[in-house]
Amino acid sequence: MAVETDVLDELRGLRTRIPRLAGTLAATVDGLVLAHDVPDTEPEGLAALTAAALGVAHRMTDAAARGTFRELLVRGSQGYIATYAAGTTAVLTLLADDRVNVGRLHLEGRRSGARIAELVDTHIGPGGGRHADRLAPRELPARAPDPDRPIGTLPVRTPQLPAHRPRTQPGG
Repeated sequence: MAVETDVLDELRGLRTRIPRLAGTLAATVDGLVLAHDVPDTEPEGLAALTAAALGVAHRMTDAAARGTFRELLVRGSQGYIATYAAGTTAVLTLLADDRVNVGRLHLEGRRSGARIAELVDTHIGPGGGRHADRLAPRELPARAPDPDRPIGTLPVRTPQLPAHRPRTQPGG
């Protein structure tokens, strides 16, 4: 598929533009690898964890009424993991050493996220991921804070009935 080679070229360009960048990964919001350049790391596992972190990040931005997800930065004792939105269907994850220039990481990560979004939308089409039902950032209505909900609490969701009935076990 042409999108994989184009995205991989973008990831390799990132490695040349950001000193101390240890790895790059582009994945769908559902956790499927589009392209990667992550030595010594299992790309499928990293893509799955990125999708899980993305889900939590979406919940956090919703709960805190901070708009739509843009980026996530995690700092460990040996470096950084930065995740950037790449349109509605893809996400970019960067692994960097502890001494990376974080400002440069953000600048190049945001640019590459936008470029990957263009590539994916051109080849695959927009709106095919788990979060595709969300409105685009410019379409989001302004949400007034709920005065009855204390700050820092999550909205309560009503449990759903299962889509199927569990089978009864014979003899039970």
